[in-house]
Amino acid sequence: MMGVQKAEAQLVKEFNLESHVPADHLLREIDRFLDMD
Repeated sequence: MMGVQKAEAQLVKEFNLESHVPADHLLREIDRFLDMD
């Protein structure tokens, strides 16, 4: 007989972009000039 699994899946993962992109990275330079609004 198969058992029933009762595990909740984590659908949202916390991610802080500021802590993953170095201060001197090229993307930060581009971000100053690019307006995504």
